[in-house]
Amino acid sequence: MEDILQIHSMIIDETSGAHGVRDYHALLRLVDSPKQAVFGKELYPAHYEKAAVYARGIIMDHPFVDGNKRSGVTAASVFLGDNGFQITTPKGETELFALRIVKEKLEIHEIASWLQKNSRKSKKVA
Repeated sequence: MEDILQIHSMIIDETSGAHGVRDYHALLRLVDSPKQAVFGKELYPAHYEKAAVYARGIIMDHPFVDGNKRSGVTAASVFLGDNGFQITTPKGETELFALRIVKEKLEIHEIASWLQKNSRKSKKVA
């Protein structure tokens, strides 16, 4: 939860907009969503799927007053980065994809597929 709130705050500070949480319960639901399991089997076992849950949850559920699309794609990117992957799109393409998520109401597997196609393994820094 703290990481998501910090990401949102930094996004708003850097790109402008209004700070604030609009739906705290949506954030609470989002925090554990990537870890969901049914009958002992993870619903989202791949890193890309977990990142897609963060992106879609923030973008579609609008937990923040402002900056939900920016925060959603950034949260997904940070999650992937923490797990050894980096989104590698030309400037502006990730933002366009965030708009597609809303316009086309993309599902988790569609978002995960785009993330996988547009990411690569990060180089380890010594």
